[in-house]
Amino acid sequence: MNKKALSGFLIAVLLILAIAIMFPAGKNSPETPRLPWDITIDAAGNTAVFNLTLSQSTLADAQKEFKKEAEISMFVSPEESYTIEAYFKRLYISGIRADLILTLDVDQATAAKMYDRGQRLSQLGSGEKKITLAHADNNRVMAAPISHITYLPAASLDAELIQDRFGKPEMRHTEPSGIAHWLYPKKGLDIALNPEGRAVLQYTSPAQFEQLTKPLYLNIDSIE
Repeated sequence: MNKKALSGFLIAVLLILAIAIMFPAGKNSPETPRLPWDITIDAAGNTAVFNLTLSQSTLADAQKEFKKEAEISMFVSPEESYTIEAYFKRLYISGIRADLILTLDVDQATAAKMYDRGQRLSQLGSGEKKITLAHADNNRVMAAPISHITYLPAASLDAELIQDRFGKPEMRHTEPSGIAHWLYPKKGLDIALNPEGRAVLQYTSPAQFEQLTKPLYLNIDSIE
């Protein structure tokens, strides 16, 4: 085999391996890709990603989309603020493995009543409480709209890949811990990247972006 033919063969092999990594056996990519950088903003200003539209799509819609049931939990802060989350473990979205956390839009008064009916309580090291909801309340939150999405890809990311896929951020904030935040206010996206390449992507609607990222401004090492 001459050098030119060998080079072509190696390129073909690498391409096949790349496809195999992105789309493992039995995890076929859907006809319409649901990729983390495919973000749109609708006429009402709501962010849409993974075929879900924030403030409109519900937990029931998400379970139908991903064909999987979520683990639902309530978290109560030391200040007695209630948050209800739905956790999808080891999803394959367009062949890419990730965990997904949906924060549900449930008003505080309703959440407080669900807390009182909770079946199990755990005290977390952060000072938060974790509550397992009653079965009837689990069913009730199926109709709750999704307020924001946290996406945790299994694969490590680097700065070059993030900029190539998501574009240049409008701002970058670096915490003293070394975690770098790539901020895209117009997309409602915050990408937190630690020095080892582990990433956490948080999606919200642009109007809610400042509220999502407000804690960053309390502990910032540098701003670009």
